[in-house]
Amino acid sequence: MYRILEKYASTSVEKALNSLEWGENIDFTFEEPPNPNMGDLATSVAFQLASQLKKSPVDIAQQLEKVLMVESPFNKVKSMGPYLNFYLDYENFSKMVLKSVDENYGSLEDKKTKVILEHTSANPNGPLHIGHIRNAIIGDSLARILKSAGFQVETQYYVNDMGRQIAMIVWGLQNLDYHPDSNEKTDVEIGKLYFKVNQALNENSDIKNQVSRILKTYEEENPEELESMFKSVVRKCLEGVGETSHRLHITHDRFVWESQFIRDGSIDRILEALKDHISKNEVLYLDLTDYGIEKELILTRSDGTSLYTTRDLAYHLQKSEQSDLVVDVLGSDHKLAIDQLKIAMDLLGGKKPEVIFYEFITLPEGSMSTRKGVFISVDELMDEAFSRAQSELKDRRPELDESLSKEIAEIIGVGAIRYFIARLSPEKHLVFKWDEALSFERGCASIQYAHARACKLLEKAEPSDFLSVEVDTLDLTDLDTLEVELIKTIAKFSSVVENSAKDLRVHPIAQYAMEIAGAFNKFYKSVQVIGSEKELLRLLLVDKSRITIKNCLNLLGIDAPDSM
Repeated sequence: MYRILEKYASTSVEKALNSLEWGENIDFTFEEPPNPNMGDLATSVAFQLASQLKKSPVDIAQQLEKVLMVESPFNKVKSMGPYLNFYLDYENFSKMVLKSVDENYGSLEDKKTKVILEHTSANPNGPLHIGHIRNAIIGDSLARILKSAGFQVETQYYVNDMGRQIAMIVWGLQNLDYHPDSNEKTDVEIGKLYFKVNQALNENSDIKNQVSRILKTYEEENPEELESMFKSVVRKCLEGVGETSHRLHITHDRFVWESQFIRDGSIDRILEALKDHISKNEVLYLDLTDYGIEKELILTRSDGTSLYTTRDLAYHLQKSEQSDLVVDVLGSDHKLAIDQLKIAMDLLGGKKPEVIFYEFITLPEGSMSTRKGVFISVDELMDEAFSRAQSELKDRRPELDESLSKEIAEIIGVGAIRYFIARLSPEKHLVFKWDEALSFERGCASIQYAHARACKLLEKAEPSDFLSVEVDTLDLTDLDTLEVELIKTIAKFSSVVENSAKDLRVHPIAQYAMEIAGAFNKFYKSVQVIGSEKELLRLLLVDKSRITIKNCLNLLGIDAPDSM
């Protein structure tokens, strides 16, 4: 709804500018003033015009106010210093909001833009661990936001099935007496074998050469037996990763195996296309010093086999050809590699990816131990979240039967992990703290609880009491302050979705989820709904709040329970 308000206000400002002959196509934006007494929407367009007109921004704002004619749902505009402040007619505005919120609220018009978004893409040498989780949650949430904003999105997982790590596991299958536990997840068993191979390699350095020979044979000759072993390792690992991802509500539309870029000749075509820029000593590489990058981009090993970087170029070229926008989610340690890749993509004539870099996530020392002492898997993280949530529920809701308690605990636990990670901008280092993540007052549970409260309140009313009401028949002339605050907060949702998609950021959605839950909780605690003179209006407000909270949480991959 704020998107519509901005369009109304923009139209008024543009007409005023034209009437004063102050130019066209001036870029100006709107913001929400910090104090309601300063209006509901403000623009600093006077600042943009000051240098052009050689006038003070205050004088410009005053002149604009004199000629500016506002349209509904605004009822007046005032200049305050260099700002133009628009004031809403809350009766008309509230009707617009209540009419606009349906079950699809937050879904914007189709932009006819294809986006390929790659995220997670963990090496298939073991289970997902805490080092992968921020990538997966940011990527999956961003895909949901982009889809809601009208983009056509395909999420991809780039499968590194040609790397040295997989060759090490294959060597382990060939040389170690290893028997997987059939009762354990397949990715966990692959991780155990990888750990054993690393131990063997530390004791015998010649194993490194044996692994290199396996990798060279697989790339250049691809014997059937060796291909079967490589693909079996990767598929088993991805099977376990898929189980973990499903529990965390993370999905991928397509898995792209990097081996395809060797088998289909893409690597050869890349090297041919770059031949005029390639330097050679023991390896083939791109000298990037002319671009301000001291480190060269190596394209092949000394034995002639390709590297991950070369295959990644082929993959990005494919994504470039199949989409309008390429988006990658990567750890901050990939910044140099992406700078190199972007230069190479320029040389190849492909699209440069938009990259969301994130800092890594850690746990406070001693807050949680792992069974194996190697890393903390995402499965263990979710198990711990479930256990803590169930313990909290037993204290709060001892009357719940075990089955329902487990169901709600799982929803709370997964929500706690996803929200705690999504709520911060990716550039900030994140320490996962259980007490904050699972807080019913400050964490995701407080947002889920607001939704459950709304559902409980609506259960007490007859559906016909509010579902069939005509908004135009409601008396909205004397709205309570908390009603106005709640309506204004609900109205922001579509704008938050649009801006989050435009900026490729997830945390504004998470922050808005807390804002709408807070506005609803204030309303819930202070305003009588059932039995009040304004029961129909307030029930309608509760229902619109429920929809907005649920849809907002859905963009974060979090369930909104009906009961907690």
